[in-house]
Amino acid sequence: MNLQFPYAFDGTGRTAQSTDSDHLEQMLELLLFTNPGERVMRPTFGSGLVQLVFDPNSVELAAAVQYTMQGAIQQYLGDLVAVQQLTVTPDDSTLSIQIDYVVRSTGQQASLKLTQGT
Repeated sequence: MNLQFPYAFDGTGRTAQSTDSDHLEQMLELLLFTNPGERVMRPTFGSGLVQLVFDPNSVELAAAVQYTMQGAIQQYLGDLVAVQQLTVTPDDSTLSIQIDYVVRSTGQQASLKLTQGT
């Protein structure tokens, strides 16, 4: 078991824990929603997705985000997941992100859907 993120307590007052699959999703979300430079000991960690909140939404922006996210996942979580497909779609004022991946340790397929306002 792994510590739950964000940190919380369970019903018994102990530190809440999450399953391996939930922990992997939490790690993906942390990576994608962290800006490079936010982590002192890892200045390149993150994808910079949050910095795009005030940028105009476009197909070009979606392509750039897809490229940087693919690279960040490969660099920091490539030993844990194999990305099968990563799709970023611009929808009005949001970016819809769909990540289909395989957990390397189990071979289990999973997907994660996120949205970010621009």
